[in-house]
Amino acid sequence: MNRTANLEWRALKPLALLLLPIAAICLAGGAKSPTAEKPRLLRSQGYFGLHFDLHPNKNDTVLGADVSEENIRRLLERVRPDFIQYDCKGHAGYTGYPTKVGWPSPGIVKDSLAVWRKVTREMGVALGIHYSGVWDSAAVANHPEWARIDASGKPDSRATSTFGPYVDKLLIPQLREVFTKYDIDFIWADGECWATQLDYSPAALAQWKKETGLTTAPRKRSDPHWLEWKNFHRRQFEKYLGHWVDAIHESHPRVEIASNWMYSTFAPKPVERNVDYISGDYSPTRSVDRARSEARYMSNVGAPWDLLAWGFDRPSTYKPAIHLMQEAVEAIAHGGAFSIYYNPTRSGYVSDLIVNTAGQVADFCRARQKISFRNVSVPQIVLLNSAETHLDRSDALFQSGGTLSELDGALHALLELRYSVDVMSEWNLQPLLREFPLVVIPDSYKLSADFCQALLEYVERGGNLLLLGEKCARLFEPALGVVLDGKPTQTTAVVLASSGGMFDVEGLWQDVTPTKAKPIAFRYVGPGKMSMVDIRERGISPQYKRLIEKKVAATLVNHGKGKIAAVYGPVALAYFNSHHPYLRQFVGDVVKQLFPKPMVEADGPSCLEIALRRARSGQLTVHLLNLANMPVGEQRKFTDSIPPLSGVTVRVRLPNKPKSVVWVPGNKRLAWKWSKGILTVPVPAVDIHGVVVV
Repeated sequence: MNRTANLEWRALKPLALLLLPIAAICLAGGAKSPTAEKPRLLRSQGYFGLHFDLHPNKNDTVLGADVSEENIRRLLERVRPDFIQYDCKGHAGYTGYPTKVGWPSPGIVKDSLAVWRKVTREMGVALGIHYSGVWDSAAVANHPEWARIDASGKPDSRATSTFGPYVDKLLIPQLREVFTKYDIDFIWADGECWATQLDYSPAALAQWKKETGLTTAPRKRSDPHWLEWKNFHRRQFEKYLGHWVDAIHESHPRVEIASNWMYSTFAPKPVERNVDYISGDYSPTRSVDRARSEARYMSNVGAPWDLLAWGFDRPSTYKPAIHLMQEAVEAIAHGGAFSIYYNPTRSGYVSDLIVNTAGQVADFCRARQKISFRNVSVPQIVLLNSAETHLDRSDALFQSGGTLSELDGALHALLELRYSVDVMSEWNLQPLLREFPLVVIPDSYKLSADFCQALLEYVERGGNLLLLGEKCARLFEPALGVVLDGKPTQTTAVVLASSGGMFDVEGLWQDVTPTKAKPIAFRYVGPGKMSMVDIRERGISPQYKRLIEKKVAATLVNHGKGKIAAVYGPVALAYFNSHHPYLRQFVGDVVKQLFPKPMVEADGPSCLEIALRRARSGQLTVHLLNLANMPVGEQRKFTDSIPPLSGVTVRVRLPNKPKSVVWVPGNKRLAWKWSKGILTVPVPAVDIHGVVVV
């Protein structure tokens, strides 16, 4: 599969949709527009936007009371967004507009959507709706027969059944109503894949019996057919999604559609339904960390994509502009669009604080748009987000369910070692394996035989494979050049040594005996605390030496023209839980054995990230991201100061001397030298994000 072709997913549809209004004018007998509206971008082509939702409910009393053209116009003039997402129907199931199909909130004072549509049409801004799909509390309250049924036989008070009539009786008719009434450009459907759960309704059980012949359904993980039962629901959600997406495209072909979090790391599957873009609103607290993973995954799906940041943290504390800029760079550096989620007041007023903050973030993003938007990766290291393991391990249908910790730990270690990293699943990685010098697997315990064989063939042809954990190592035992001795054992005091220092990694470790493989790291088990373990090879007393066990922690073996390294313990999870610098260096020591000459390197601290990308113009770009002072948890949720990183030097392996090297933003010419295939560039201080353009 051609990588560029894969990333030009659905390339012809946006052009066709752009031509529809022109064709309509021509058919009407002239080129004169009947309105004063400005042309607006398709949602899938937008780069920066804003999202407003209120989740209208039955207790609202002032919806729309303070919505005004002046307030909206001031926002749009300052921020200059490509698109606005405004509330239509939230999880409560009540609409914020006067619907005739479902249940309007009793608190509607003014039709907010009508005002937003008027101003956005005049100013050439695409208008979309936030609409909660599967999660619709009002629908199941008024139609209990539409509800999903849990394993105990109790109707869900929030989620509808994807097997039931809700989609045809309410969702599709209501969407057609709002799209027609307000000339809506797109929909961001919320409460969909991540809100869908296992369903024991009569319709679901009947379909299960029809497809499998089984008369009973499993109720818990230990029951037979559990994975089959989960995958049955996953397939059903995609059928449900495809049904309503196709119905809307048929009646409203210009409307573009996304289902929140579908085809992200939550649902690591090929895009099999006719959505127009993919999107997700990541954690408001672990914001930058989650954006790091999602941006690197979504950028490889092959669809237009964006990340949606919360402009506040729970309950409703606004983030400073500089904080949001740090979140934004993860999306824009990897070619995506970026948007910010805010709540207006219950009456619909957008505060000056929102206007000013969003305006600053928009200015920051626009200064980088030309060189960043829709860029593509220059393959270096690819990290596997295994769909096989994820979908087996997670008992939520399309949520992380705690399954991403090893992935995030491995990613953080590699990024903080300043490697450029992509994240992919089996379905999109396998056709492109040859493009990556190094593949890293973060302890995935389940991979298909076909994918394992493809990996081994990749290594035989000269590729390199790193297995971070005993579970994934076990899948490749015949090729590792070791014998796995018994089963892995839980060890509470394991000392590893790296070029940085000693550290403790507790957990399941696999004993191995090398045959053809070379040990490249050891672990030590001894009495007392980790700090009391003496790992010297010389000078240690015989009495103490008898108390220390030295075991192989990692091995390296040649396989054809390539190499395989394996670490036999939970280092990825340990790094996620500690981010210990010595453990990071341990991973770095192993990576260097497989990938000693990356295309790009940089001097700098661990908070400096690198992304090696190619702009749409074809220019090679090195994105430098400053993650100093990023929010890291409940006690450190915000940042208003990011110290610049000075003294950074970038080195790029290039066979030919470049014509010029500039710095974005500002297009400033940089001093540089090229010698023996190495471009060396000292860069200005990296405030939050800068790009070396070759």
